[in-house]
Amino acid sequence: MLVAASGLARETLAAVRAAGRYDVIGIVDDDPARWGELIGGIKVLGGLDVVHDHPDAQVVICAGKGPARRAISVRLGMDVRYATVVHPSVSMTDSCTIGAGSILLAGCVLTADIAIGRHVVLMPHVTLTHDDDISDYATLCAGVTLGGSVHVGERAYLGMSSCVRERCSIGAGATIGMGAVVLSDVPDDETWAGVPARRLS
Repeated sequence: MLVAASGLARETLAAVRAAGRYDVIGIVDDDPARWGELIGGIKVLGGLDVVHDHPDAQVVICAGKGPARRAISVRLGMDVRYATVVHPSVSMTDSCTIGAGSILLAGCVLTADIAIGRHVVLMPHVTLTHDDDISDYATLCAGVTLGGSVHVGERAYLGMSSCVRERCSIGAGATIGMGAVVLSDVPDDETWAGVPARRLS
């Protein structure tokens, strides 16, 4: 079951179908205007509480931003029912780990000894190199590239085609702008952009 009738839900549905691992039984969203709508042939069944009517179904939260995914996870109050979705085109070694509820879309590359937390989203063609550590609810947009031993904090958001130098840390709740080149540590909750990236707020 997919939570949030979003663009990410459509992308996740495509990844699920490509992998052939799960059957999606429905989508839930709190917007009553979406109820009954078909998204990729899958019906929006109702609000988030409908999840509890399907106790055997695994769940993927498809809200685009990490703070929203975290809020939904807290509201649902579940620890063991989250599915992990990995598109079959993802290149990943056995030394990498992926937390429950995370979504890895087409073309991502994970080289060696990479740790991905819970409810992380990697959009298409993200490249993670050795020893990267991605905390819960982080979002890495299309084309993001991380050098080795980079830490990405909880709820951080890295914009499209941004890149981070090896051994740098992106703080919890930080935002990195599209195309930014990060050469030093970014503190919690700050927004950085540019080449090289500098603090905006």
